[in-house]
Parts: sequence; C-alpha cells; structure tokens
Amino acid sequence: MTGSLVIVGVGPGDAAYTTPAASLALAEATDLIGYGLYLDRVPQREGQTRHASGNRVEIDRARHALELAAQGRRVAVVSGGDAGVFAMAAAIFEAVDAGDPAWRALDIRVEPGVTAMLAVAAEVGAPLGGDFCAISLSDNLKSWATVERRLRAAAEADFVISLYNAKSLARPHQLGAALDILREVKAGDTVVLFVRAAGTAEARVTVTTLAEADPSIVDMRTLVMIGASTTRLIERDGAALPWVYTPRSERAPE
Repeated sequence: MTGSLVIVGVGPGDAAYTTPAASLALAEATDLIGYGLYLDRVPQREGQTRHASGNRVEIDRARHALELAAQGRRVAVVSGGDAGVFAMAAAIFEAVDAGDPAWRALDIRVEPGVTAMLAVAAEVGAPLGGDFCAISLSDNLKSWATVERRLRAAAEADFVISLYNAKSLARPHQLGAALDILREVKAGDTVVLFVRAAGTAEARVTVTTLAEADPSIVDMRTLVMIGASTTRLIERDGAALPWVYTPRSERAPE
C-alpha cells in the first residue's frame, strides 16, 4: 500500500503548543480528518481535503481514515492534546485490530502532542512532580462502576489524579459523585485545581481544597487535578495565585 496515516496531537489550545513535527505532518497530508473544532485549529492549505465529523463517531472516523490511506492518500487524523491520551490513536488501532487485514500493511504512526494535564501543570507550577495518574470520567465507553473503582484505587495509592472529561451536558453530575468518592479516602485539605482552557490566553485557574471543591464551576473545557497528600502550596504576595507543586521525595522539605 502506498498511502500513509499519521495521528496528530495538536496540543491543548494555543498554536504555540503544537510541535514542529506535528505541524510538518499536517502540512504534508493530502487529507485531514477530525472533529470539526480540532480541524478548525489547523491552517488551511491549498490542495488538502478536510473531512470533519462529530465528537462521538471516533470509530467511524478511524475507518474512514484507514480507507483513504488504503487508497493511497496521505492522511492526518487530528486530535486535541495528545492523540494517544483518551483520543484518536486508540480508536485507529482498535479499527485496525477489528478491520480489514490489509490495513495492517499501512504506514501508520502517531505524532505526540502536549496533553491537557501537562498544560495545566505548567499553569500552576509542578503538581505532577511526584507519581500521578489520569482518569477519564466519561462512561460512554466504560461503566461508571469501573470509574468508581479506579478513583478509589488511585486515591488509596495517593497519586495526584488528573480528571479528564470531568463534565459535559450529557454528564452533569458525575464530577460531584467523583469528588464524593475521593472525600471518602483523602483528607479535606487536599489541594484541588480547576483549570479551564489551559494552554490558551483565556486560561483560568481556581485553587481550592477537596472539602471546598465546587463542581458547578466546571465545564467541558476544564481539567480537574486532585493533589496527593504531599502536594503543597507556596503562597505569593498580593493577588498572585500560589504556586502548586508535589515534591519528588516523600520526605517533607527542610
């Protein structure tokens, strides 16, 4: 097969967070495929064909991309953040695994991007300085019971926890339920971050505690980060937000 397929993460928002390698992969493509809002972030180029689709048709989008690549096209599938984190890379390989055996001969690669929790961490300091994990609160593709089990396990292991897909119009109550689960295990003074639109000029940071965390201020563009027991604040003068970091060592700083 002469076609190729690259799955590209374009970062969390601002074009400055798109890597040069990702930009080159997008520029070389004959066809761009992705959720319409992500495609809108890619500059228009003469000779390229765009195939926009909705937010909940990942497998259909993946099959379409593979079919075009099998026809000899140079296809780029566009994801926000990093394509391998709760995004299109897994959907592509799921389609390959269950689809036309000929697709396994295609030239397929993944071009990494800056995922949302890294942009969030950069906004506030170094909250991911110790061990951490990421959990999606979406139960579109897994049961809520699975989400609950993973939340409890991560809380008991004392990871810093990044919550992706924390809230949507179709799932308005799950973040509150998740916070209640975490409160059963973690102390009320645990640091919690709500960061909206990280990596953009509109970024907004709220630093609070697990006891005081209010899920009503969260929307689809917000990532929620729950600190470990060791996560600390460094207070600053005036109205400046504190820096937030998690020490690399279990020992308290001297």
